[in-house]
Amino acid sequence: MAIAKAERLMNLALCLLGTRRPLSKRELRGSIEAYMEAGNDESFNRMFERDKDDLRELGLVIETVENLEGETGYLARRDSNRLPPVALDAEEAAALGLAAKVWQQARLAGAASGALQKLRAGGMPEAGDPYEGQHSAIEPRIPVHEAAFEPLMLACRDRRPVVFDYRKSTAARPETRQVEPWALECWRGHWYLAGFDRDRGAERVFRLSRITGKVRSRAAKYTAEVPDVVTVRETVASWAGESADRSALIRLRSGAGYPLRAKATAVREGGDGWDELEIPYGHGLDAWLVEFGPDVVVVGPADLRADVVDRLRAVAKG
Repeated sequence: MAIAKAERLMNLALCLLGTRRPLSKRELRGSIEAYMEAGNDESFNRMFERDKDDLRELGLVIETVENLEGETGYLARRDSNRLPPVALDAEEAAALGLAAKVWQQARLAGAASGALQKLRAGGMPEAGDPYEGQHSAIEPRIPVHEAAFEPLMLACRDRRPVVFDYRKSTAARPETRQVEPWALECWRGHWYLAGFDRDRGAERVFRLSRITGKVRSRAAKYTAEVPDVVTVRETVASWAGESADRSALIRLRSGAGYPLRAKATAVREGGDGWDELEIPYGHGLDAWLVEFGPDVVVVGPADLRADVVDRLRAVAKG
């Protein structure tokens, strides 16, 4: 059925684009096989009106005018349906080439590659893909390994609430979350979803790698207003302590915890197999430190040490 409709829409578009004068419904019915097979005039009229609306929704400009016989006719002028020539400078072409590269691991890779080929056929400079034929040591990529990525991307686009099971870093078992998704963003190699958590009645950010099972969409409207600007990175950075204005002192096992070492403002090597690090301390740092398990010991401040100990005890109890 979908193939038959697509063929019918294509034939109608070709008829409207290929004529120099308006074509009446009678003429269109006699030119398109699917319309000729319509059982009666009423069935044909319903089919034609739906097809015409679908083509207009797809962007085809269809004019309704009277032909020489005084009948209502339809045509799609080529000058009204012709896109302007592709005009990209070298920098813009390079940006598009990189955009196609970063999506090559996602299911959007085919669409991105096809779009790039069409732009090249339309005259985009070859410089649009600066890595073509080269073996660069540094190449931009956005890894998309999580099965939750595509359903969440579609839910964000269509503004559909979702339900999924989510396991926090300190929890032994996942919990069911009901979320109104806003936006997806990649930050430091991980994908995050920002949205409104219905159960908690507030904005939350979820790491896709911690979503377990399938993402189920719900046919319902949003209950919270979607912000004009969704700052996923800023929110994640805040929860991870990136915007902290205090410092914490931790002991880290030698050879372990490289993300913590990269974040440290000062490192003092110890002779007992442990190093002392000063790292920015903000909201969410306790959850991050727990992920390193026995390789980290919090020296201070006392409230951070207490939070980490509480989280470790919760994990141990299961």
